[in-house]
Amino acid sequence: MTSKPMDVRFTFGLWTVGNVGRDPFGAPTRPLLQPIDLAKGVKKIGAHGVNLHDNDLVPIDATAAERDRLVREFKKACADHGVAVPMASTNLFFDPAFKDGAFTSHSRDVRRYAVQKTMRGIELAVELGAETYVFWGGREGAEVDAGKDPVSALKWMRECVNFLTHWARSRDYAIRFALEAKPNEPRGDIYLPTTGAMLAFIETLDHPEEVGVNPEVAHETMAGLNFCHAVAQALEAGKLFHIDLNDQKIGRFDQDLRFGSADPKGAFAVVKLLEEHAWTGCRHFDAHAYRSEDTEGVWDFARGCIRTYRILQEKVLAFTADSEIQAILSEIEEGEAGLEYSPDAAKKLLAEAFEPKKLALKKLPYERLDQLVTELLMGVR
Repeated sequence: MTSKPMDVRFTFGLWTVGNVGRDPFGAPTRPLLQPIDLAKGVKKIGAHGVNLHDNDLVPIDATAAERDRLVREFKKACADHGVAVPMASTNLFFDPAFKDGAFTSHSRDVRRYAVQKTMRGIELAVELGAETYVFWGGREGAEVDAGKDPVSALKWMRECVNFLTHWARSRDYAIRFALEAKPNEPRGDIYLPTTGAMLAFIETLDHPEEVGVNPEVAHETMAGLNFCHAVAQALEAGKLFHIDLNDQKIGRFDQDLRFGSADPKGAFAVVKLLEEHAWTGCRHFDAHAYRSEDTEGVWDFARGCIRTYRILQEKVLAFTADSEIQAILSEIEEGEAGLEYSPDAAKKLLAEAFEPKKLALKKLPYERLDQLVTELLMGVR
């Protein structure tokens, strides 16, 4: 660990800073900002780039000429302001055609349409220079389990993802795919609801080496899971292709809160993990401002996400430099021994005499460590 924070790249989605404050119970509370204005805005707050769904930039009913004009103008705005587009995705959840799923729809034609729409979205992503393409199946699920065989649904989803990876390879597109899990909302239950489930699914694909995951704080937290652990599993597997940072209270609807605003300790754990393992991907904020904010408040929100991450970077350095914390870790941790199988190693292990009562006496001062971390985050250390 160095004495200087990593130089990381921050990104926002057009749908995040462009959120108009609408929710299921209320109309928009602020004006819609155009993609060109959003690209200019993220540059002003020090972000590296913007990410997008296809229809964030190009309306679903746009003509070919309108599509080309919008893309051309957006690319020029990004170039003029030095803004990148590192990630893109396809909106397969808003249009009524996807009311019962896209890749997992009962309808063969809906599935084919969803794949076609995604192919065109990938072409747009490549044109904009995106490195990663995210799949979020917001409608891939069920309210009535009797209405759809989940085994068939998973097979349909696999067919669609396989088709797209084969097609992208045939076009020599230098882009990776990332699957995003969520347990529920907008469907009652969404298939492959956790990052771990996605990682298992990936291993059944034709080209698993080209597919990773895009874990999101809110999506794991909604189910009461530990987001840091989900990220660690993806990181250890070499499958952390993208990440969505926001915040969430357990058991609530998908809140997409400002990063670190609900659970600073959890946010610290995630930043610590990414920093200590020198993960080089973009730190993408998939969150939005409170519905009560105006346009100026949206940029306050965006600055807050970046500011909190940078503060936590400094806290990670302080954690490493804190002699009392490091002394406790030295007391807890033991050297990397490893356990590699061989017939001889198995024979020696079976012959080894352990003393469980003695092992149970090892001191593990987690209370003290946790208090020191709390004090560190509260700014009194």
